[in-house]
Amino acid sequence: MSRSLAKNQISTLRSRLTHGRYGSGRTMALRCVYTDLDGTLLGRGSSLFRDAEGGFSLAQSRGLEACHRAGVEVVIMSGRREPQVHEAARLMGQTSYIYEAGCAFAIDGETTLLTGDLVPDEEGTVYEKIERQGIPKMLFERFGGRLEYHAPWHHGRVLSHLFRGKVEVEQANELLAAAGHGNLRLLDNGAIGREMPAVDGPTHAYHLVPKVVSKANAVAAHARARGFDPADCIAVGDSVEDLEVAAAVGRFFVVANGPERDPGLRGALAAWDNATVTEGTMGDGFYEAVVSTLMERR
Repeated sequence: MSRSLAKNQISTLRSRLTHGRYGSGRTMALRCVYTDLDGTLLGRGSSLFRDAEGGFSLAQSRGLEACHRAGVEVVIMSGRREPQVHEAARLMGQTSYIYEAGCAFAIDGETTLLTGDLVPDEEGTVYEKIERQGIPKMLFERFGGRLEYHAPWHHGRVLSHLFRGKVEVEQANELLAAAGHGNLRLLDNGAIGREMPAVDGPTHAYHLVPKVVSKANAVAAHARARGFDPADCIAVGDSVEDLEVAAAVGRFFVVANGPERDPGLRGALAAWDNATVTEGTMGDGFYEAVVSTLMERR
């Protein structure tokens, strides 16, 4: 992003604030920004320096710089494995993050599990315990061809299973409950670019997690640990699971590419009066969310 483009965007954001595009009637003392990675902070190819079309962009880094200058913490909330999220947070200069779709969060090197009674122990990891019960196999057989492991990113997981495909989440969770696995749930973490022969349109990433797990719960737990007022936090994301975080923050921003690709997300937006769809996609939307909130704070 050039400096002239950044100035133009700031001018546009100032106009929107003046005319109520983002106004909430309350001046926010912004403390924290919770952000999804893939499809939100990261652009095409999961790059911090690419926009949705693959062009070079500084929007994300300028948004992160704005947070740094304002003393605002940025916390990744991702479905990725802990080592991946840890490294991403380190590169951004942040010391806390949420991983495996809300199964756990880390602050300054200390990890807190949020998986309830289902925890790693001498009998194995949460991933291994779920696998031993044949639950992934049951789901694959039920949704033949429309659900599979999200290879190769399903390897090395500890607290959850990662799939891709296109299935009805409610139907999958009813199946889990009927089979005696009501302590687990399948969650939809948004549309992805990987095509599958048996799926029309965009496939989605799904996580099989303990039922108590959610990004919203993890965000709320992190905010409590940090002593943040939820009203002084915002979140940015692109999926139905991300949108649930609106319950745990003052305002939620959905980057434009989310509802463009996911009818389910479009339909869910009406339930949240503190959710705003950005005009920008991916990193541009992240930048828009951060800068508009900081300007409103002045």
